[in-house]
Amino acid sequence: MKQKKKKSLILKIGVLLLIICIYLFVGPVNRFINQMIFYLSMLNLESLKQYILSFGIWAPIISFTLMILQSVAAPLPAFLITFANAALFGWVKGAILSWISAMAGAALCFYIARFLGRDTVEKFTSKFAIDSVDEFFNKYGKHTILIARLLPFMSFDLVSYAAGLTSMSFVSFFIATGIGQLPATIIYSYVGDMLTGGAKLMMMGILTLSAISVLIYVLKKIYNDKNKVS
Repeated sequence: MKQKKKKSLILKIGVLLLIICIYLFVGPVNRFINQMIFYLSMLNLESLKQYILSFGIWAPIISFTLMILQSVAAPLPAFLITFANAALFGWVKGAILSWISAMAGAALCFYIARFLGRDTVEKFTSKFAIDSVDEFFNKYGKHTILIARLLPFMSFDLVSYAAGLTSMSFVSFFIATGIGQLPATIIYSYVGDMLTGGAKLMMMGILTLSAISVLIYVLKKIYNDKNKVS
């Protein structure tokens, strides 16, 4: 058993070092990722659209990669990519692309946390952020995931990382993420870059109410389960 754990640890460290080395020492990869981070950090929808469009037929792949990148790097915004996808590919195709790529990003974050552990996750996020959500994930499992996905102000990747550090199964995490992420993806895609001011506040209100509704349902279920046990 100890030998297996030792081999597993060596493999995890090796994978992490390989990824870091590729980023640091493979010039084209380094420049490509840094350029993506630059366009995301600009928080400029038009610039991001032009960047994605500049890749021609590869534009959907670039958009997919951007979503994966923002999932791994906590401070980067996801909604800009969703807006850009809707503007470039139409709201239906844009929504599908955004949802699929967000799900892939969520899965990646989950497995980074599951295989590389807490220390690695804290480097991507922060110790305080991870500690603050650990207890809720351990206690409420997939219900917490669903509520967090419905809340527009919750960090997408932090939720995914935190879930990977718990004992919950990937299937439960993936289903809850898919259901919870769908409303925001559809609304962001449909409204697109017209979503400003009062409209944005209204959308946040709708999603928050949805999350509250789910929370009430979960609390009621927990209360009923406790009564059955007693």
